[in-house]
Amino acid sequence: MIFRRRAPLPLPVVLAVGALAIASPACTSATHDLHPGPGVTRTLLLSSWLPSLAGTPGDTPVFVLEGKEPGGTLVVVAGTHGNEIAGVFAATALVETARVRRGRLVVVPRANSSAVTVRDDDRPVPEWITIETPSGLRRFRFGSRLTNPAHQGAPDPVEVNLPGAAKALGGSEARNLDRAYPGSADGPLTQRVAFAIVELLRKEQADLAFDLHEASPDSRLAWMIVAHPRALDLAAAAVLDLDAAGLPMKLEVSDEGFRGLSHREWGEATGALAFLVETPNPNQATGALAVDPVDDAAYPLASRVAAHLQTVLAVVGVWSAEAPARRRIELALDPGFGPAGAKTLAELLHP
Repeated sequence: MIFRRRAPLPLPVVLAVGALAIASPACTSATHDLHPGPGVTRTLLLSSWLPSLAGTPGDTPVFVLEGKEPGGTLVVVAGTHGNEIAGVFAATALVETARVRRGRLVVVPRANSSAVTVRDDDRPVPEWITIETPSGLRRFRFGSRLTNPAHQGAPDPVEVNLPGAAKALGGSEARNLDRAYPGSADGPLTQRVAFAIVELLRKEQADLAFDLHEASPDSRLAWMIVAHPRALDLAAAAVLDLDAAGLPMKLEVSDEGFRGLSHREWGEATGALAFLVETPNPNQATGALAVDPVDDAAYPLASRVAAHLQTVLAVVGVWSAEAPARRRIELALDPGFGPAGAKTLAELLHP
């Protein structure tokens, strides 16, 4: 499919309406403060795609929003790293407020549930972030970028050698979910989580798949879309639309030689067009021990969440403008919310 440049799409985001608090045992804990909205048609667990995850710290809720009209499948994964918070809030906003008109949206808000149970001294964030909403306080737990070593089921190796990497990585990177793809059904916990996510993409025949991340503001990855080579034309067209709407995003193609990362392995192991999105998190900067990750003046959380949502929706818009009807994806969105983060974070969440 060749994606042609056309008039920029309007880039609205989330419909903030009263939502039903459909609770399940998997999503009522303090770690996963989620209130599935009226668009959610099914709540599952990641172990649905790999039963050996059931009852382990690697199992995590998966929310499905299905439209009345058949179409394609969009998968959004967040919480790969437990200290990269904007993606988790963006995924939460989708679960609680999005409506799907055509096709299907599958959201994994906390891909690495284990990572929130351990602290990261190198890249710290507050263990709990509290958001005041019209219905009261919401508390969200964050932690490390890596799986808790107590949950891994295997000691860290001396080093990790990923195909194509310029040098060996530290042994703790064996617990980095974004270095573990395509995973293994019978490996340590991080490998099994990776395998289950790939199985989800494959068995659900995902058309588009996003992994939402954050980086240090001074990183080259800040404000970046990384696309699998098959998805590069689609991402380039979306970047033009985002720029026209006031959200300049950089674009990079995933390295064909450096393996193990989501955007590379998802695109290799499944039919999905795969993307990784990075926004700047001030807590990711070296020595940023006293930075407020929510109300930082330069990088407020609401704007970072907005950027994730806008980027996903821009790609979906380009895709649906070119795809046959049977593969289109259409979301019901709020035209009052733009890339500058016109709404507060509280307004993005279930009231």
